[in-house]
Amino acid sequence: MLSNNQLVNFLICGTQKGGTTALDSYLRQHPNICMANEKEVHFFDNDEYFESHPPNYSTYHSAFTPLEYHEVVGETTPIYMYWKNSPQRIFQYNPKMKLILLLRNPIERAYSHWNMERKRGNEKRPFLAALEHEKSLDNNPSRTQHRIISYIDRGYYTRQITTIKKYFPNNQILILSSHKLKQNPKSTLMQVYRFIGVPEFFSFNYTETVHSIPYDTPLSEIEKKYLLNLFREEIHKLEALLGWNCSEWLK
Repeated sequence: MLSNNQLVNFLICGTQKGGTTALDSYLRQHPNICMANEKEVHFFDNDEYFESHPPNYSTYHSAFTPLEYHEVVGETTPIYMYWKNSPQRIFQYNPKMKLILLLRNPIERAYSHWNMERKRGNEKRPFLAALEHEKSLDNNPSRTQHRIISYIDRGYYTRQITTIKKYFPNNQILILSSHKLKQNPKSTLMQVYRFIGVPEFFSFNYTETVHSIPYDTPLSEIEKKYLLNLFREEIHKLEALLGWNCSEWLK
């Protein structure tokens, strides 16, 4: 457990289905990094923990077992990026927190999200029907964030990044491409190591398919076109915000 004078230093806080499990797996193999005892602590997105003021951070700290040779402490909970109250709660806990965001083509991310929920038994609808159901909720004034029915909503990255930037300066935010992590993990890990302040380390077991969930059928052209029409403007906004070239996402 973290002692009273210790704080978590960094978070891999998004996006869901964006390669966070792989990055978490790699960082666990670094000798100077203490990751949470299990992936996805779900502290800053849990409203119950914040009913008291201040929150009981000992509950959070019990999820970590740092050793004397660990230089930094971190955890991975992808919903922190999406959950509206999380950035403020994180800032109140540690204003010097470093945040790592992995971004994936939102079209592919949505399909992967639906596939995961289908495998878990949480989603019975076909993909397109699930998307249309989610869109039908847009005009509901009482609509709130949903952990499952957010295949589309989680893909609006610029809104989430803008919320995070209300609390954290650019030098505490590292935004990475999940595609680049998969294609060139060493280069991406170099960026992460520099960002969180640990020595280089590459003696890790690399598996492209760590915890990946196979698809029974590929994304259809109709489904892809439906999502492309929804995300085209968002993708252009993201390019402008980050200076990225996301033209591959628009094909």
